[in-house]
Amino acid sequence: MTSYHIRPAVTEDIPALNTLIGQSVRDLNAADYHSHQIESALQYVYGVDTQLIEDGTYFVAVADGRLVGCGGWSQRKTLFGGDQAKENSNEDSLLDPKSEAAKIRAFFVHPAFARQGIGRALMDAAEFAAVEAGFSRLELVATLTGEPLYAQAGFDVIERFTVTLPDDTPFDVARMAKSINSKALLLSTLRR
Repeated sequence: MTSYHIRPAVTEDIPALNTLIGQSVRDLNAADYHSHQIESALQYVYGVDTQLIEDGTYFVAVADGRLVGCGGWSQRKTLFGGDQAKENSNEDSLLDPKSEAAKIRAFFVHPAFARQGIGRALMDAAEFAAVEAGFSRLELVATLTGEPLYAQAGFDVIERFTVTLPDDTPFDVARMAKSINSKALLLSTLRR
């Protein structure tokens, strides 16, 4: 098992994050999407959302000084996509924690570090931070590749749909949701 620590992402991480995202998507998504879908998604959707870093809601996993995973949550309306996917700044308005779900966003793990608990550790950090901000529900859009991680973390599929990328490439995803109970979250983490 690899030794790593979780910390908030900073602007200086962006070049390494872009490299990590490309490596993760090209390798780990290959079983679920064909290469044209992957390259199209990298061009139009996958990438760093700098608003998450500015908000302090995006985390990185670091092992031996290198970024090996990333993921976070958002208190904003944007459900998925990096900066290049944003067309409307109104999508980034703040959510009301009393009536809306926080968004789980942009989880990627380096292929050499996959299935070592890094995704789950990042999810725990995101869930704790969302609870601290007053949210009791979480929502996300999962790739076919990411769906098992989110299901294991207690998310349920509420809708399956196909995103048509700007070059007319279809990309299948699932909207997933979960209610979070701060006491149950604390207990489950303590048991690990």
